[in-house]
Amino acid sequence: MGPTSALVLFAVIWFMTFLIVIPFRIETQGDRGDVVPGTHAGSPEVHNLKRKAWITTGISVVLWLIIAGIILSGWITIEDLDWFNRMGPPES
Repeated sequence: MGPTSALVLFAVIWFMTFLIVIPFRIETQGDRGDVVPGTHAGSPEVHNLKRKAWITTGISVVLWLIIAGIILSGWITIEDLDWFNRMGPPES
């Protein structure tokens, strides 16, 4: 795995994790009882995006280390993922 592949892998993991973390502990305008006219009651009032970005980064680093370690160790290879035998028989 080259540096570009490692960076792309980290970015994919980070954004997928961020999309999972965003909805946790959101306080909406309806929860606070202060709905601004013209907005939906479900609009976020307190979202803590900076804190969630740091949490996401920590989780992503751990996941990236595990996945990159598996890829670099050769424990799982592309041939292992070729379920439909599209790459041909493995070379001996």
